[in-house]
Amino acid sequence: MTMSRFACLLAACLGLGATAPASARSLDDILRAGELRVGVNPTLPPRALFNEKNEIDGFEPELAKAVAAKLGVKLTLVQVGSPDRIPFVVADKVDLVMGAMSRTSERAKVIDFTAPIHSENYGIVTTDAKPFTKLADLNSESVTLIQVRGTTAIPFIQKNLPKAKLVLLDNYNDRDRALAQGRGDASFDGIDAVAYRLKIFPAIKWKVIPAPEYGVTYSSFGVAKGNYALRDWLNIALYELHTAGTVEAIWEKWFLKPMDTKVPVTPYF
Repeated sequence: MTMSRFACLLAACLGLGATAPASARSLDDILRAGELRVGVNPTLPPRALFNEKNEIDGFEPELAKAVAAKLGVKLTLVQVGSPDRIPFVVADKVDLVMGAMSRTSERAKVIDFTAPIHSENYGIVTTDAKPFTKLADLNSESVTLIQVRGTTAIPFIQKNLPKAKLVLLDNYNDRDRALAQGRGDASFDGIDAVAYRLKIFPAIKWKVIPAPEYGVTYSSFGVAKGNYALRDWLNIALYELHTAGTVEAIWEKWFLKPMDTKVPVTPYF
């Protein structure tokens, strides 16, 4: 489904009408309410997770807390999944969304993006039992790829690895479990958090193969289309948080290592 068709169907399903999306809260509305609603996906540790107190924690909640503090409002975290990140923004259920929100030109037809928060590096996640060494090895009818619905890698796979069978699951916890149980051969997706995520399967000999040919993508805050005052403020806040070293410090705390690809911070948005 193209993103333009997705936008129309999304609007219809939400009862909004294709040309009349929900009115997003402006920066002034957020300040008056004294609350910033941020969507995060707790199935993406360490980006977000449920801690021992059953509270949402992780890189994204901690960064969202820093942003809310700059704005001088309280933070309300809203749980989202990969497939409903964009619908929550369009329906004004959140003011901004994270959840490893990669910027793409298709998504930018539906929502707006801020300057980058962090980079995303891609590769193959598989086990030592599999012979794969490069992306081209996945383009076979004998290969089953386990992927998460609504994620950036799927259009790439459909275009460049069309022979592979696709099994789509709702979240990364299910993806990881399916790979550990041998219900698929591999997954092509972001690999920044793989070491953290897969340590809960100590009996599995995992193999992670970087795919630099895919390129590097960047994750940003996603905001409602045309909500420029909020987007512009967030850009300034992110610039300050990057130059102060705050974003990198929070990243290293949760990912246990520096970003593989540094964000090229610039004062021009």
